[in-house]
This record gives sequence, structure tokens and C-alpha cells, in this order.
Amino acid sequence: MRAARAAFWLRAAPAVFILAWGGNHFTPLLSLYRDIGHYSVVSVDLFLATYVLGLIPGLLVSGPLSDRYGRKPLTIIGVILGIAASVILALCFRSEVLMCAGRMLAGIGVGIGMAVGTSWLKELSMAPFDKSADATAGARRPSLTLTLGFGLGAGASGVLAQWGPWPTITPYALHIILSTAALLALWKAPETVVPETTHSGQRATSLLDDLRVPLASHLRFRRVILPAAPWIFATAGVAYAVIPMLEGERLGTMQLGYATLLTVLTLGTGALIQPFTARINAATGGRAILLGMTTMTAGLIVAAINAYYLSLVAGAVSAVLLGASYGIALVSGLVEIQRIATGRDLAGLTGVFYSLSYIGFLLPMALAGLAGFTTYTVLLGACAVVCLACLALVSSGLRRTAF
Repeated sequence: MRAARAAFWLRAAPAVFILAWGGNHFTPLLSLYRDIGHYSVVSVDLFLATYVLGLIPGLLVSGPLSDRYGRKPLTIIGVILGIAASVILALCFRSEVLMCAGRMLAGIGVGIGMAVGTSWLKELSMAPFDKSADATAGARRPSLTLTLGFGLGAGASGVLAQWGPWPTITPYALHIILSTAALLALWKAPETVVPETTHSGQRATSLLDDLRVPLASHLRFRRVILPAAPWIFATAGVAYAVIPMLEGERLGTMQLGYATLLTVLTLGTGALIQPFTARINAATGGRAILLGMTTMTAGLIVAAINAYYLSLVAGAVSAVLLGASYGIALVSGLVEIQRIATGRDLAGLTGVFYSLSYIGFLLPMALAGLAGFTTYTVLLGACAVVCLACLALVSSGLRRTAF
């Protein structure tokens, strides 16, 4: 019976994995859309931005809704929205408006996966569903599932688009097939949320009350999470959106392959380092997030230098550094959230954390808009300086808000 319970989280994990896949399998295709679709750099970055516009409402609303109606129904809705997004993106390649609509739907689906799915996996990684899990499993399993989905989705789509048939269709077809399989796996996944009711059977709180996340004003959240979170995906975006674009003229037809390589390097490094984050946190006295942000700063400095010299190897080194920082900071942030949150606030506060993190995905579009005024070397160097300043704020916050 214990072995069966320990496997409960594995029944929900494929849905979270495929939701992450659907959010990032678009990323290595950016150069494809510039070359074949003749979209401008700003237009392509707009596709990333509209993804964030769908993602943030999905993160903020789906968590409280899942507290009210359950994790499982919301996760199913997320997978269905992901399928709809892939259908639109596969069939509407020539329409910028519909491409933005498809990306927005994908963002909503990923928002559900990140806020609801990760909370569900966390709950399935503790008693009574899994009595053998260690103390960090609730943070490690969700973040690793997401990172593997982000990385493998990008890798598979990039390979199919570079060397497979129908490059604008095949990646999305694969996602639809895998999403259908994930829905089937959800069938026997247990629900972890029992909505609170009064003696008369009415819900104990209104939907508006559920949407409030009071712990977002927690001192630890404001001093530690707030200055760190936006850099998690900002630096990842630099690795697999900005660097390949800068190298584009040198690579010719292999730009898509290089973009895929950097995406896999970034997210693969993030996935590989996440299981060790608990040890890093213990060795640093609960300050692993500082190591993550220090590595971010180093990666941005390498990226800034590489924007001038345009070395494929330096670009890859920057991607590894930024990927490592992404993995450490993501798990560290989730551990902080789980220390702050109560059971009823977990999904909502997780959604706020991921919303702040994904605001950083707007950085590539901001850099593209500013590139007309100065060089990417200057812009990325400025990002490194601001990241360093945020590192100082987080360090101060950790000292002043110790649990």
C-alpha cells in the first residue's frame, strides 16, 4: 500500500510536465518564425510577451480557484487549453494576431500547471499520500517536473523543426499527442483539496476572498522573494532568446539548431542542479538563493562580453551559468514559499511567486526595443549591475527576516 501511495504524485506529474512542455516548445522556433514567417525581432518577442499576458492571470486566478474546486479539475482544464493552443499555433502560422492568441492560451495553461500543478505535486509528496518523501520533495519534485518539461519540450520541438517534416506543424502535433496521454494518466490521480464548508453546507469563503493572497505582504516575501523572482526567467530568456538572435548572422540555416542547443543547455543544467539544491541550501545556511543570484550575475556578464565578441562557445558557457542560476533560484524560491504559506494559501502564494518570476520573460522584448539606442553589450552589462543590486537586497532581507 505504501508503494502505491508513493506513486500518487507520478499520476499527476505527466500533466504538469506536458503543460511546461507546451509553454516552452515554442521558444527554439523563434528564429524559424523570423526566417520563414518574415516576422520582425520585435514581433517574435511579442509572441513571448503575449504568453506572459496569459500566464500571469492563469497563475494568479487558478491557484485560488483550485483551493475552491480542487486541484484535479483545474489541471485538466489547463491541459485542454494547452491542446487548443497547439492547434491554433500549428494551423495559423501566417496570422500574427492568432499566433498571439495561441501563445496567450498556452500561457494560461502553463499558469495553471505552475500554480495548481506544482501545489498538487507538493501535496502528493507528503503524508498521507507519500509518507516516505523527504522534507524537500515537495519543492524538488514540482520544480524538476517543470524544468524537464520546459527543456525536453524545447529540445524535441527544435529537433523536429530543424530536421523533421512540416517544421511549423510537427512540434505541435507531438505536444497534442503527449497531452492526450497525460489526460489519461490523470484519471486515477487523487484529489488533495477538500473545500471548507459551513454547517449548512455552504462554502466557508467567497470566491473574492479566495482570490486574495494576504501572505504576499509577508515581510520575508517582500524582502527576499520580490527582488529575486523576476531574474529567474529573465536570465533564462537571455540564454535562449537573446544570445541565439545575436549569433544568427554567423549561423545561417543552423540558427535554429543553435537556439535549440542553448535552450536545452539552459534548462538541462537547471534540471541537473535542482536535486542538489537542498544540499546547497544546507551548506549555505539556507542561503542557496544568494548563490543562484551570484551565478546569474556571472552569466549576464559573460553574455554581455559575448554580445561584442560573438563566440559560440562563450554563448554556451553563458547558457550553462544562467541555467544553473535558474535551477537554484527556482527551487530556493519554492522552499521559501512553502515556509511562508499555510495549506490554504499555498497555491495562491505559489501563483504570485511564479507571476513575479515570469515578468522577467519580458526582458528580451525590452532589450529588443532598446537595442536601437545602444548595444547589447551595454544593455546586458546594465542588467548584470541591476541583478547585483537585487542580490544585495536579498542578502539584506535574509539577515533581517530570519525564521
